[in-house]
Amino acid sequence: MPATPEQPAAGDTHSASNPTGKPVGSTSGPQVGLFVSCLVDLYRPNVGFAAISLLERAGCKVSVPASQTCCGQPAYNTGDVSDTAAIARATIAAFEEFEYIVVPSGSCAGMLRKHYPELLQDDEQWADRAHSFSEKVFELTSFLQEVVKLDDINARFDARVTYHDSCSGLRELGIKQQPRNLLAKVDGVVLNEMESTDVCCGFGGTFCVKYPDISERMVSDKVALAEQTGADVLLGGDLGCLLNISGRLSRLDRPMRVYHVAEVLADMTDVPALAVAETGFVSQPEDGSEKT
Repeated sequence: MPATPEQPAAGDTHSASNPTGKPVGSTSGPQVGLFVSCLVDLYRPNVGFAAISLLERAGCKVSVPASQTCCGQPAYNTGDVSDTAAIARATIAAFEEFEYIVVPSGSCAGMLRKHYPELLQDDEQWADRAHSFSEKVFELTSFLQEVVKLDDINARFDARVTYHDSCSGLRELGIKQQPRNLLAKVDGVVLNEMESTDVCCGFGGTFCVKYPDISERMVSDKVALAEQTGADVLLGGDLGCLLNISGRLSRLDRPMRVYHVAEVLADMTDVPALAVAETGFVSQPEDGSEKT
């Protein structure tokens, strides 16, 4: 279930080192609030730490508000407009003090930037606040490439990689070339583009729950296209897509590894690649027998 203002997400992703939500670095540049996202919080905190590392390297003063919750997208996609609006108000209140709000997810960033103003456009007390808030929201690679213009990547990743463009980031925010421009500065990376890189992987949030058979076919097609490139690693900027693709790769016993692009850019790939064993999802072989 999505978190609500009364039910915070499962702790601050950085609670061990940042229990108050105060700045986690000592830099004096732009004041940035990091919106962690539920999936990063619950399944891949390393992405959050990688985002902080990159932002601080770019000279930003990063804070992680402990009061943040889910962006409300699951509720929004299932038609629960009232609760989504309540979540939007709580998120705006938690982040509107910052110069920028940065999100390591095009999906969540799209929700904050595009849909919050629509949700609250008829609310006299919140419409202007939602609009001002939305203009400060950026997906991570877009912010690094276009706002702070990070040049000092200082990372190495010796691998042939292919890149999956997530639907929301691409279509709502125009995230396409930004991660590729940043990856070009990583030593050792060879980018092999896949065919139809901008086609949905079949995750789609609640879509994969409502239409599992269609979703499975779509992610299988995505895996096949990725493998055709000869790449060793698949990268992307949305953890939902990456969990979906890595789960399918695991079920098919394929060797391709999956990482969030922030982990490569921050030189933080010394953790296991995304896999079923790490996420806690239960994988079943194609014949339905129990996998050991």
